[in-house]
Amino acid sequence: MSRPAAKVQSSNEVREAFLQYFEKHGHTRVASSSLVPGNDPTLLFTNAGMVQFKDVFLGDEQRDYARATSSQ
Repeated sequence: MSRPAAKVQSSNEVREAFLQYFEKHGHTRVASSSLVPGNDPTLLFTNAGMVQFKDVFLGDEQRDYARATSSQ
C-alpha cells in the first residue's frame, strides 16, 4: 500500500501551527526577542528563547501571564 504524499509546509506555516497549538492550550503569544539584547551587557547575543524572560526568572519583573509561547 502506498501512503498519500505529505503536504510540504513552509517554515512560516510550521511556526504558525506551533504558536497556535500553545495558544489553544492557555499560553500567551509574545514577540520574539532580538538576537542582540540591547539592555543586558552580560550577553553578547541571544542563544535561547528564554533570554527575554531572564528578569522574570530572577524575580525582578512580573508579567500578566504565567505561560508564554514564541518562536525565535
